[in-house]
Amino acid sequence: MRSNIRWHALALCIAFWPIAAHADWQAVETVKTYAVAGTSGAELYDSIGERGPLLGPKMRAIAHTDFKLTWTRKYEPQPDGACTITVNIPKLIITYTLPKPSVQLTGATRGSWQRFIAGVEAHERVHGGYIKDMVKEIEAMSVGFSVPDDPKCSKIRVELTKRLGEISKRERQRNSDFDKVEFSDGGNLQQLVLKLVREE
Repeated sequence: MRSNIRWHALALCIAFWPIAAHADWQAVETVKTYAVAGTSGAELYDSIGERGPLLGPKMRAIAHTDFKLTWTRKYEPQPDGACTITVNIPKLIITYTLPKPSVQLTGATRGSWQRFIAGVEAHERVHGGYIKDMVKEIEAMSVGFSVPDDPKCSKIRVELTKRLGEISKRERQRNSDFDKVEFSDGGNLQQLVLKLVREE
């Protein structure tokens, strides 16, 4: 097993700016793949180590969950001098990157790969769920958010950025904690990898 393969906890590609209050919205979730070579579980896993998404100069992941978050946001000065967010609508795109064999698999390898990739995707979609939870938390705290004595709506942006940073930090920690459990000795993802290599 390659020691340089680590699970990608999550990449943050977040752009905060510019919700009508509690507007209905749906995350857009897409899956893209990268090709891996091999006709056995061990060969496929070795190929993942060579072709998986890069996390750094020498570190590759098995799979990767990324997202882009933008907001349509309106700040409105109030008669009392405060500034209030009156519109705050998110646009969230989540992308899951997963490995895909470049040739059709057969026999035991096919079965072990199907179980492996199903488990990998299920893991990544937990990360996707955490992202959606984070956006809902941002939405809940942002709608109607107001800062007094801010007629130019400048203070509210600073205060909002602080609060968004705190929410984002909690989300990253949640993902990190989840990965630690999944890849611990006997953890779900560790077992998936071992079963793939052994073609169980």
